[in-house]
Order: sequence, then C-alpha cells, then structure tokens
Amino acid sequence: MCLLILLPLAFLLHLKPSQHGISIRDEKDTVAVRIITEFGNIDIELYAKKAPVTVQNFLRYVDGGFYNGGVFHRTVKLDNQPDRKILIEVIQAGANADSLKKKSFPPITLERTTKTGLRHLNGTISMARDTPNSATSDFFICIGDQPSLDYGGKRNPDGQGFAAFGKVVEGMDIVKKIQRSPAAGQRLTPPVGILEIKRR
Repeated sequence: MCLLILLPLAFLLHLKPSQHGISIRDEKDTVAVRIITEFGNIDIELYAKKAPVTVQNFLRYVDGGFYNGGVFHRTVKLDNQPDRKILIEVIQAGANADSLKKKSFPPITLERTTKTGLRHLNGTISMARDTPNSATSDFFICIGDQPSLDYGGKRNPDGQGFAAFGKVVEGMDIVKKIQRSPAAGQRLTPPVGILEIKRR
C-alpha cells in the first residue's frame, strides 16, 4: 500500500516544467533563465521563493515562447527624462506583439519589495506596470542601484514600487550596450531584438 502511494509522488518530483508556471521540480530558491538578444546573452537568476507570483508569471511567458521575437524597446538614461525629478536608469523589454494577440494572461498582483525583501539594485530584473496589480509581460533591468523603484520610492506617485524578482548574473555589458543604443527620447530606434528567452 505504501509503495503505491510513494510511486506517484516520486513521479511527480520528476515532472517537466509546466508551460504556465512553476512545477514541483522548480520549487527551489532560484530559477536560471537566459535572454538571447541580437547583441548577446543576458543570464538572469529568478527568486522563485521570494517572489513566487511574479516569477510564475514571467515563466509562463518564457515557457510559452511569448518573448521569442520580442524586443527591448525602451532605454531610460539620466539625460532623457526632462520631465522627471526622480531619475532612474533602466532598459525595458516586451513580448512578441503577434504572440500576445493570439493569447494573453491577466495582470498579476503586485509583490511589493516590503513583502519580498528584494531591492532594485544594479542588475535587478523587475516588472513594468502602470497602476498597482497591472503588470503583464513587460519587464525592465536596472543599471545601477534604483531605490526610488522600491516600495515607498518616489519614482511612481502611488509609492507602491515595482516587483523585483531576479537579477543579472552575467551579461551586464549587454544591458549597458542596449541602454547606449540609438533612441528617440526613450524609444530605442531600432528596438533591440530578443531572439529567445529560455530556462537554463
């Protein structure tokens, strides 16, 4: 009887990643992901334990191939924020627009930095949003420490901050190269293509 109960459990522990979230196998501290851009690779580490809702959301877009053919479309530098008192430095990316037309997921609940304990430091990956609980597929990467993006920070008038959920472990040179690319205001011209985002 015990053997019959244990066998399904052993099977479950070896399940492959789900296309829409984190499988049992992935319930660990971090998940390794690679962003393959036309400029080179950016390797990131996702904090699955600290920010489970945000990581699960990001991985369902990754596993579904939504970022393949997406772009880094925005660069925010110290000299292109004329109407802002609080300055930041980030690059922002989005999923493939054609993929999103075929299928999309609802926005997620904002995992505030006060809950996760994460901070917007150099290389942090975080979710772009408008109002709280509105993040979907767009994400950004910090260049330098950006405390104004944490909960209570002044960058967003609502003070709720953004959902940090991982960090760059290799490839900050590619991040900086994207940030320095030609732009019209904050819009990269042309955008920098994402060939694929996949688990490592």
